Amino acid sequence: MTSLPKNVLGPPPKLPRGALRVVALGGIKEVGRNMTMFELNGRLLVVDCGMLLGKTNSPGVDITLPDWSHFADRLDQIDAIVLTHGHEDHIGALPYLLRERKDIPILGSRLTLALVAAKLDQHRMKPDLRRVREGESLTVGAWGLQFFAVNHSIPDALAVAIRAGEHTVLHTGDFKMDQTPLDGRLTDLPGFSRLGDEGVDLLLADSTNAEVPGFIPSERDVGQVVEDVIAKARGRIIVACFASHVHRVQQVLDAAVTCDRQVALVGRSMLRNMQIARELGLLHVPDGVLIDAKAAEELPSRRVLLISTGSQGEPLSALSRMANREHQTVRIVPDDTIVLASSLIPGNETSVGQVINGLSRLGATIVHKSMALVHVSGHAPAGELRYLINAVRPTNHMPVHGEWRHLRAHAAIARSTGIPDERIMLAPDGTVVDLVDGLASIVGNIPVGYVYVDGLAVGDIGDAALKDRRILGEEGFISILVAVDLELGKIVFGPEITARGFTDDRSALDPIREELITVVEKAIADGASDTDALANIVRRTVGRWVDKTYRRRPMLMPMVVEV
Repeated sequence: MTSLPKNVLGPPPKLPRGALRVVALGGIKEVGRNMTMFELNGRLLVVDCGMLLGKTNSPGVDITLPDWSHFADRLDQIDAIVLTHGHEDHIGALPYLLRERKDIPILGSRLTLALVAAKLDQHRMKPDLRRVREGESLTVGAWGLQFFAVNHSIPDALAVAIRAGEHTVLHTGDFKMDQTPLDGRLTDLPGFSRLGDEGVDLLLADSTNAEVPGFIPSERDVGQVVEDVIAKARGRIIVACFASHVHRVQQVLDAAVTCDRQVALVGRSMLRNMQIARELGLLHVPDGVLIDAKAAEELPSRRVLLISTGSQGEPLSALSRMANREHQTVRIVPDDTIVLASSLIPGNETSVGQVINGLSRLGATIVHKSMALVHVSGHAPAGELRYLINAVRPTNHMPVHGEWRHLRAHAAIARSTGIPDERIMLAPDGTVVDLVDGLASIVGNIPVGYVYVDGLAVGDIGDAALKDRRILGEEGFISILVAVDLELGKIVFGPEITARGFTDDRSALDPIREELITVVEKAIADGASDTDALANIVRRTVGRWVDKTYRRRPMLMPMVVEV
């Protein structure tokens, strides 16, 4: 496998004419903020532009964006943005990119563009949206594009073949190979095979489930299990799923009709997305089954079913607010049954566990994927990935969309099909892969980081600010104020030591005061006359003492003033 540490890679060389450059700006070594940049003869093509919800190690951050700063002065060279599907980790960063260039053409399927239009309408943007369909081929600028149907946990997902000069690349987007999908829309494996007959130079394929052996069960298998759970429940049912999982919502609606329950949708994104799906004919709602959440409060609990957002433990989602007793209308009671109809996104285990514990504390019965087949993943496991690679028969393979463990598992699958190690590119965000005369190689690295959105501010906090926030949240804060008379060589006020989030014992820091006085006055006697230098002495003295005494490292804010 070709994979070089970033610290040994320099800037990439100038791209030869006719060569194709591929660089991920997000989405590789993580699950989220997917964005890949392609370059040919000075022109650019973007595939997906997604976001990542704020992580546990980024306190205060609402969402995290891909880093396209390396291309900030070349946005006018982007011919189009191709969207593989409508999940937030593939479309969520669009408003922020379009702020910098609002007229970039956006290509996607019917549902994808409807979700994008609703999102951008909230930002008061009128984008250039161009609908494409599976089986369609078109040319946009320097790029020949061909689209293929794929299964996923949202309707209308697409893979895209990119013909760039003499090269052909297939980007699968997120996909699986359900052989009996609810909408009858099969992943176009025959189309992939025909493309393979023509020759595919590089395959970029979804790695999320590469560690999972075998094949994913069909969505149809879930419907009967969900219906059985609903039929056996004595009280109210709350089903939590992705707000974009139209097929799961359809199954729940159908089961509710069978079990004589009425359904209310809970959560702004759930209401919006299902309304869009209904208008497009992708969701079929039986007459009389839908009611609003307030009307549901008036019905006996055995007749009520709520479909809610929050299956990933998002702090502001409807289910999280229910678990914390903060929801305006829904109060969890002991006879409630809550169905988590989703897979865990890697990294969300802790937040989902907290929600499950909160709901269990309130007495609800929890049913999730580990207990019953109430959800199947939208991502291809190892058996399906092997089928894909054998159908496409690429010269070079580049695993995408996954953490390191997923990427390496996917690379092993590619190797098992006969692709040699030197033709498998493990290229995390910022690693530059060039395709020259049909052969791929890692040629350099561009600087890419995390762009954080905190409230209305975009990119004004970085890793240093987040490190400070983590220290404040985990270790607390100590301020030390000292006033000195440099002529007398003495401390005339203080040290006044104030701690927040460090300890409730107000006398805990008293023992360091005498040592501070001695150290500071000795430094002045030795010739120290700069208050900044004295502040550093105070910081080191307090820091060493706190570490030795408490084995903790709070944020230290010394202030030395001359009087």
